[in-house]
Amino acid sequence: MSVRPTSAAPPLLLLEQVSKWYGPVLSLNQVTLELGAGITGLVGPNGSGKSTLIKLATGLIRPTLGRVSVRGLDASDWRARHAIGYCPDHDAFYEEMSGREFVRTMAKLNGFTAADVTDRAEAVLTRVGMAGRADRKIRGYSKGMRQRIKLAQALLHDPELLILDEPLSGIDPLGRQEMLDLFRSLAEQGKCLLISSHELEELEKLTDRAAILAKGRIASVGTLQQIRALFDDYPMSVRVVLDRPRELARHLLDLDGVLGFDLQDDGLGLTIRARSPERFFAAFAALLLERRIEIRELEPLDDSAHAILGYLLGGSGKT
Repeated sequence: MSVRPTSAAPPLLLLEQVSKWYGPVLSLNQVTLELGAGITGLVGPNGSGKSTLIKLATGLIRPTLGRVSVRGLDASDWRARHAIGYCPDHDAFYEEMSGREFVRTMAKLNGFTAADVTDRAEAVLTRVGMAGRADRKIRGYSKGMRQRIKLAQALLHDPELLILDEPLSGIDPLGRQEMLDLFRSLAEQGKCLLISSHELEELEKLTDRAAILAKGRIASVGTLQQIRALFDDYPMSVRVVLDRPRELARHLLDLDGVLGFDLQDDGLGLTIRARSPERFFAAFAALLLERRIEIRELEPLDDSAHAILGYLLGGSGKT
């Protein structure tokens, strides 16, 4: 599956039948992915191949089979790398530097002239909300501040393609909203953002596309709503709190799509397992009206990106 840009220009990022072995271990298996402008989330459990895909996309490693290209150039080509901004998950700072010194050093390594270094550094520090805190030593930074500095260095050369690995990790709720707004503004400028994240709820608010990796392969690409629609018959769980759970339980197995249920230990509710949410909820509502059963709380336990991931991976959805 692929996400195709609307322009006729070469895609910003293209993986074509890419496989990657580490000795006898197959990390990625015939992955094809095509990205244009906009935001794409990259999700999958540990060991699914996310880190390998990111390293291939940034040109840090080469595929065993297949091709990875950026704007038509091999991802390992220096010209392709210049089009990429990379914010890694791990930290690799000179801890004795201040944030400002670090970003200025990265600007110099990017090849900017002395006249441009200061302007570039200040522009990106302002954009990530660190201009007023950038003179402190990095060793004293919080996790969120370190994340912002990593993002600042990725933006220095105004790249077309941004690859961000867990960029929201450690950022407080207010800062997280600022970062989400920044990502949206970058997408509106026509940039391509590939964001790997465990924060699936936040990712769902942010992105119009997602690529789900499972066991080294692309399991699905599309909007999370589209992916959910494709898996309409996969099981879902609903928690219901009410005063008469046993009375409700007597009628549940007659409902369309119900697979089973479990009574809660406190005796005040049950967890229902069912298929096809649309059909189940219609039948469930009719049952409640017919039997005059009042419920106090109804909560879909997996009505989120976690459920989609769990369905696709055949597991709990934890990443």
